[in-house]
Amino acid sequence: MGGYILNLVIEGFILFVLWYVVGMAVINILQIFTALFIVPEHRIKTHFHEYRHKGEHMVPISILVPAFNEEANIVESIKVMLNLYYLNYEVLVINDDSDDKTLETVMKAFNLHKITYPVREQLATKKIRGVYYNPDIPRLRLVDKERGGKSDALNVGINLSRYPYILSIDPNSIMEPNALINIGMDFMYHDTVSIGGMIRVANGCTIEDGRVQNVGLPRSIWALFQVIEYIRGWNGFSSQLLISSAFGAFQKSVVMQVGGYTTGAVGEDMDLIVKLHRHLRKKKIKYRMSFLPDPVCWKRVPEKIGDLFLQRRKRQTGLISILSRYRDMFLNPRYGIPGMLALPYYFLFAVVSPWVKVIGYIIIPIAWYFGRLPLEGLILFFAAATVFGVIASIGSLVIEEISNPRFISLKDGLLLCLLSIVENLFYRQMTVVFRLMGFLFHHKQKITEKKQK
Repeated sequence: MGGYILNLVIEGFILFVLWYVVGMAVINILQIFTALFIVPEHRIKTHFHEYRHKGEHMVPISILVPAFNEEANIVESIKVMLNLYYLNYEVLVINDDSDDKTLETVMKAFNLHKITYPVREQLATKKIRGVYYNPDIPRLRLVDKERGGKSDALNVGINLSRYPYILSIDPNSIMEPNALINIGMDFMYHDTVSIGGMIRVANGCTIEDGRVQNVGLPRSIWALFQVIEYIRGWNGFSSQLLISSAFGAFQKSVVMQVGGYTTGAVGEDMDLIVKLHRHLRKKKIKYRMSFLPDPVCWKRVPEKIGDLFLQRRKRQTGLISILSRYRDMFLNPRYGIPGMLALPYYFLFAVVSPWVKVIGYIIIPIAWYFGRLPLEGLILFFAAATVFGVIASIGSLVIEEISNPRFISLKDGLLLCLLSIVENLFYRQMTVVFRLMGFLFHHKQKITEKKQK
């Protein structure tokens, strides 16, 4: 009897792993299929509006640039931000007590001088040491502060910002010239509280005067695979929660209501998004969170496997922390789609999936070998793990070509199609292991924190 029950448990677990992976693959395909309708509609809409104008009626935006040890690239990044196709905006660079010469480099490049500037400390932050300004460059201000982390630097920027809409951007990201126009148009809907947009990989591109002149592919195999990942990045469920830390725009008043960015949070932008959902749902306020399928900025990605591992581990650690922090929203009808769909989606397909997939890669072949799974089941598992992944990647490339035909040449497109096949043979499996290690690292951190208390 005990052996019979054990066999049932084993077979049930095998079937769970099998259909979990199949279900995840089907959901990815459905998301790509949905994007085939949404993205072209967005392109028609933007073409109809012809947002090339820069009139004074466009909403004013404060660009917040948290900087820590960015001496090498910060000047070029600021020059790009000062020359965007927009009228009403400002640039606030917040130096978070850099160890290098970030502060001095920016001051010298733009001839900035320390001024007396009143600060409304609506959000609690580390101490501000000074504000620097050049009246000949009225859009730009530089803030020097005590070290408090990226979230604290962004909160300082919010306190000092003059405009009702804020945009946080990494200093090593390159904005598209019309990025603010697209964002400003979307903020014309007054119930819009946040906007995210497509991020593209800058590695391999020809960059002159802070502009992407020619789109190319990186030489590093690890960066090449990330190009496919970013192109595949549109996601209907996840856009409910995720705005890339490289680029995110928000309605400032609502951000202030929730206390700004959570200090010390890993994945501060996703944390803020979830906080906004919780606050606005509790208050029963009508709102929308928008995601622009247009590329809005370019960023450099890790080209070494060690750096890629650290990045993925950090992402997974941040995600687990956020899901734990807002667990009261999980499957709670009060929080609508974020609580009932988006958070469970992240839990099932970002936190649980590394465990299920790693176990699946081990147990499914063993089960077939010992006759506990028919050959059809083995084929179905690997089809879901590889073939469906290839379909999703190539489908994303098709959508990219439809929405932004200038970004991928025919030669590069064919290479990416080939890599879409190759990545499913080892790269995805490798990143699954990285994410699993991120979970273990988070668990180890928690144990260490408990011992210290």
